[in-house]
Amino acid sequence: MRVGLDYRPATVAPQSGIGRQVRALEQALLARAGTELLRFSEAPLDHPQRDSAFCPAWPGPLEGLQRPQVRWRFEARFLPQALREQSVDLYIATANMGLPLSRKPAGQRWVLVLHDLFQLTEQNHHRSRLKALAYRVIDTLSIAWSVWRADRVWCPSQFSASETGRLFPFARRKVRVLPNLVVPVALPDEASRPADVPPRYWLAVGTREPRKNMPLFLRCWQAAREQSADVPALLLVGHPQDVPAEWRELDGLHWRQGLDDAQLHSLYAHAECLWQPSYAEGFGLPVVEALGHGTPVALAQGSALDEVAPADSPRFNAHDADDMQCCMLALAKHPLPRSPALSQWAERYAPAGYRQHLEDLLQELAS
Repeated sequence: MRVGLDYRPATVAPQSGIGRQVRALEQALLARAGTELLRFSEAPLDHPQRDSAFCPAWPGPLEGLQRPQVRWRFEARFLPQALREQSVDLYIATANMGLPLSRKPAGQRWVLVLHDLFQLTEQNHHRSRLKALAYRVIDTLSIAWSVWRADRVWCPSQFSASETGRLFPFARRKVRVLPNLVVPVALPDEASRPADVPPRYWLAVGTREPRKNMPLFLRCWQAAREQSADVPALLLVGHPQDVPAEWRELDGLHWRQGLDDAQLHSLYAHAECLWQPSYAEGFGLPVVEALGHGTPVALAQGSALDEVAPADSPRFNAHDADDMQCCMLALAKHPLPRSPALSQWAERYAPAGYRQHLEDLLQELAS
């Protein structure tokens, strides 16, 4: 079977959550017997990705592949013909949309990987209200087209699957759950500890979108530190420009950007606790990654976060400052221990389980 994979997310942002999942799907397909993997992407003319992927003859901008005119040119002008020329049996779109804007050739199957629907249900980060409205309309049409044309829609959580069925009732029968792959990363204990982190620190990963809830989280953390000297320093993996100016340079706040996998996992491995205050998540990759190192997590109630951590993990109301702050004070006074049981929980998202889920879905599609 010749499988085409939309590799654009991994070309543009290989370390992003979606980029890592595209690479995970790539590795699982490469390891599958009887499967030939073909990558389809855009890239600048001198980009090394062109050595391993089918790309349009024109140069693709790494910054701005999500722009409607760039996507249309790829999905309408390049992709349909390229899939026919390469005799692709199955094409997998990997970024919530992106199936070809054409009629589907006889015998060819299309799958949409739909991570979440927050482009349609949440306020997203844009420079202006007009741009936000334009993207909302375009994203709605693009996602609806791909959901309609897909033979199957794969979601990483039951939450995302349910949201897909709620917004697109016609698609309920073809929605399936393919939990994300979270690869364990083993690190030497003390040798891997970053030299420039406080002895005790809490960790949070992701700041860009409003749904990450960072302004409220930082306000609660600062208030908790004013009440108790037990509250640790905070390491935030993200960019200071993603939060209002008054929260960017708080005492005890440390920013990190541009980390590779080893550096990020080193922070997970030595954090006292990972905090995930998002009020909307389609999966919650940092939660499972931290649990894989035996690191306790504290997370907001609701969305997919209800699925990705043990039931006894501390939880709080993402919109209730008092509840969030009380949780912080409690964990500062009585930190949770690191536990092998947390690592065992995370193993359900390890490669063996992911590949079996994928195999079951591919077999169902073939039959």
